[in-house]
Amino acid sequence: MFAIVESGSITSMPKGNKGVEINGIKHPASIFTLWSESERNAIGVYTVEMDNTNRKDTEWYQNTGITYTYDSSANKVKGTYGTATAKAHADTLYTNDDKTNNDIPSGKDVGDVKQEGLKTILIRQVKQKAESILNQTDWYVVRKADTSEAIPSAIDTHRAAVRSKQAEQETAITNAADTPALQALYTRNESGVRPLGDLPTLE
Repeated sequence: MFAIVESGSITSMPKGNKGVEINGIKHPASIFTLWSESERNAIGVYTVEMDNTNRKDTEWYQNTGITYTYDSSANKVKGTYGTATAKAHADTLYTNDDKTNNDIPSGKDVGDVKQEGLKTILIRQVKQKAESILNQTDWYVVRKADTSEAIPSAIDTHRAAVRSKQAEQETAITNAADTPALQALYTRNESGVRPLGDLPTLE
């Protein structure tokens, strides 16, 4: 992304795929690819330098819009994020105020879930993942019900391990104090290991 600076102020943010007019002079789109940065700067065109210091993982946070500023002392245009807001870790419920303002849809009432928090979403994902893994060996259970043929011990052990790890993960998610704590559970180290662990898969 580029910025056009005129009289010390950013006047437009061209993408670089079309020609531009600056101070009454038309320039072709090729200036964005063929000209050097210094050549563009000379006519008031700058490549935007992004400062991602405040930008956070969008799985856990809502980032603000980007503010673009021209730094005359450094002769650069920078884009910066404001302070990110953590997504709600707990469900948001309908309140009496919602009822007073007629903001509760039909079929819902005070205390019902208005918007799911991260915990609810993540626990549902754990359940879905565990179900997907267990589905791979469900046929052993069906066969036993139909023919009384025993389920191999390794399969029994695997299915029990999946359920045990599922319960452990759900408890860890439930007990997380806030969004940063949830994020920490899912953050893998250099070895690819995360505090939450992973559901076992069949070897």
